[in-house]
Amino acid sequence: MNGRLDWTSDGRAWPNREHSRFLRAGGISWHVQEMGQGPRLLLLHGTAASTHSFRGLAPLLAPHFTLLIPDLPGHAFTEMPPGGRLSLPVMRDLLRALLGATGFAPEMAAGHSAGAAVLCRAALDAPDFRPKRIVSLNGALLPFDGLTGKVAPGLARALYANPIAPRVFAFFAGEDAVKRLVGNMGSRIDRDGVRQYRTLMGNPGHVAAALGMMTHWDLDGLAGDLPRLPVPLTLVTAATDRAVPPATAASVRKILPSADIVALKGVGHLAHEEKPALVADVLLDLARRDGLLPAPAP
Repeated sequence: MNGRLDWTSDGRAWPNREHSRFLRAGGISWHVQEMGQGPRLLLLHGTAASTHSFRGLAPLLAPHFTLLIPDLPGHAFTEMPPGGRLSLPVMRDLLRALLGATGFAPEMAAGHSAGAAVLCRAALDAPDFRPKRIVSLNGALLPFDGLTGKVAPGLARALYANPIAPRVFAFFAGEDAVKRLVGNMGSRIDRDGVRQYRTLMGNPGHVAAALGMMTHWDLDGLAGDLPRLPVPLTLVTAATDRAVPPATAASVRKILPSADIVALKGVGHLAHEEKPALVADVLLDLARRDGLLPAPAP
C-alpha cells in the first residue's frame, strides 16, 4: 500500500521526536522511541494508534524505567510487513524480531487495547518473552459481543480487500470525525492528540494497517489460551470506556482467575492519553509490587 507517512514532513513535530530512531527487524523498517533509565518497560499502542499515544505518559515513566515504544507494523512510521497480514501470530513474530534486534528484554510490558493482545500472545507462545508482569490498559483480549462481533470483522475484510477504501477513509478523516471517534470511545483528549490522530487517519497506509489488524485478528483463539498465560496479568479498566467496557475485565478474570483488576474513574478508552499521571501511578505501583522499583520513602 502506497501513501505511507514521511518522517521528514509528517514527523517533523512528532511527540518525543528526539527519542526516535529507525532500525530493521523482521524484514521491515521500524520506528521506535527509546528513553529513560531503570527496569526495562515495553509499551505497545493499540489498533490505529502509534507512539504518539504515549506522548504524555512516557516522560512521566522515563525517570523510573528504560522505555521501548515502537510503532506497530504498518502503523505510522513502521513499514507494513510483506503481504500485509497483520494477524496476532505475525505481530508476535515481528515483535520478537524487534526485541532481538534491539537486545531489549522487557521486565514489564504494558499494552493498550490490541497491544495487550499482542503481549499476551507473545507470552503464551514465546519462551524468551517473560516479563514479570503484563499490564493490559483497556485491553481488547476477548471477542466483541453481539452484533458488533459478527459484523465488524466482515466489514473490515470487505474494506481491506478494496484498495480504494483506505483512501476514502483518509479523505474524510477530518478533525471533527476524529473527535467523534474519540468521543464514541468515551474519551476526551487534547487538541494535539486530535491533530496527531488526524495525521494518522488521513494517511491511507496507516488506515490500511488498522483495517488489516481488524481483518486478521483472532481473539477467540487468544481467549481459549489465556488460562495458560505464564506471566501475571493486571487488567486496568476505565469507567467510561465504550470500546472495551470494564465488564470485559471481569470476563477475562473468569477465564484467568489469577488476573487482578485496577479500576480507573473519570476516563475512557484512551485513559493513558486523558490522564497520563493516573496511569503512570498504576504502573509505578505495580513495578514496586514486583520488586522492580524500590518502595517510596516514608
